[in-house]
Amino acid sequence: MLKLLCKALACTLAFITLGTATAADPIVIRFSHVVGEQTPKGQGALLFKKLVEERLPGKVKVEVYPNSTLFGDDKEMEALLLGDVQIIARSLAKFEQYTKTVQLFDLPFLFQDIAAVDRFQTSPEGQKLLRAMERNNIKGLAYWHNGMKQLSANRPLRKPEDARGLTFRVQTSAVLEEQFKAVDAKAQQMIFSVVYQGLVTGVINATENPYSNFYNQKLHEVQKYVTETNHGVLDYMLITTSDFWNGLPPDVRSELDKIVIEVTADVNNQADRLNEQDKQRVLAAKTTEIITLTPEERNAWRDKMKPVWAKFEKAIGPDLVKAAEASNQAQ
Repeated sequence: MLKLLCKALACTLAFITLGTATAADPIVIRFSHVVGEQTPKGQGALLFKKLVEERLPGKVKVEVYPNSTLFGDDKEMEALLLGDVQIIARSLAKFEQYTKTVQLFDLPFLFQDIAAVDRFQTSPEGQKLLRAMERNNIKGLAYWHNGMKQLSANRPLRKPEDARGLTFRVQTSAVLEEQFKAVDAKAQQMIFSVVYQGLVTGVINATENPYSNFYNQKLHEVQKYVTETNHGVLDYMLITTSDFWNGLPPDVRSELDKIVIEVTADVNNQADRLNEQDKQRVLAAKTTEIITLTPEERNAWRDKMKPVWAKFEKAIGPDLVKAAEASNQAQ
């Protein structure tokens, strides 16, 4: 009996010791993303790591995994929900299976420029969308700009008719598929990490990307033309799980909330600068011609693609579309 009591006591002491050691260990936040470190998202992830480890030393450790080194964009959501990573910055195009409302951001030519996107995202309607997936244990923390999208191909795209027959790489998005059908082109879903290879092998022959993604993935090496359409936005929602975030110690969560706000402001301020910088790098490489459309030429693309709105407006919410369209008017 005494032997059993001693054994039980030893197990109890070991458990207490283990619990103490575990409690002293830092909380680890794995931040996985699929783009290069020099993109707006990549820079934001690094700044988040820097500020967290400066302000919560010994309490929180951040591990950043860029360029799909941990999970590709086809696996990162599953990894988040399984707890294998704690934060991802997922493209807004990739949430339609959780909520149709976020399809709003894929509607072609909805936003006039990145300033209009920013006005909408900071509005009450935009902020409400961050909470639209909480029933799925997905908590939106912020919107991160990446930039306005441009079209690329190996032939000049000046008129909508020029896109006929091309195969554009798209993210997993019903809206984007319809967008290219509207100009008699094909859409091929493909994870971002293999887009370069897809262009080399001819599986696809056209893309839509902000300049930062276009340059950092070296697409200028395999695409002869970029048409500056600014037809859509490629932004991200910084997300975690409600279970993880709400389970953090209140003081840690409060500081992380402040850091997210600070990093978001920095990312969004940098996005325009980085895209302009990478546009100039594309020009300097002299492998890709950048086509600037006249207002009339851009309107022709808009007129051809705008009927896509009607196909998705009901699912998104007509009032939400109106609020987004209203953001084009500066206050």
